[in-house]
Amino acid sequence: MSIRYEYSTEITEDKFVDLLRRSTLAERRPVEDLKIIKAMIEHANLLCTAWDGDTLVGLARSLTDFEYCCYLSDLAVDLKYQNSGIGRELVRQTQLKLGKRAKIILLAAWILSASQPLC
Repeated sequence: MSIRYEYSTEITEDKFVDLLRRSTLAERRPVEDLKIIKAMIEHANLLCTAWDGDTLVGLARSLTDFEYCCYLSDLAVDLKYQNSGIGRELVRQTQLKLGKRAKIILLAAWILSASQPLC
C-alpha cells in the first residue's frame, strides 16, 4: 500500500463527509448540515490528508497558532485502512508543520462495545 500525505490538497465537503462516514466519526459529527461541514473545512488552518491514489483515506484537521498549541479536532482514518499506521503518520505530519515548542492537543472519544477489550 502506497499512501501519499499532503498539506495543500483542498477537499470538498462531500469528500470530508464520505471519509467521516467511512471512519465512524460521522456518528459524532454534524454530517447532515453542510453549512457546518463547510465551515469546519474552511476554518481549519492546518489540514493534513492521506491518499490512496485519488481516494481520501485519512485526515487530520487542526486549529493552531503554529507556535504554542495545536488543537487536533478531527483525526479520521477509513476503517479499511485502520491499524496500518496512517493515523500515527497524520499526527506526525501535523507536528512537522508546527513550531518546535507547539504541543498537539487531541481529545479522543470513541464508542466502546462490550466485545472490545480496554487494552
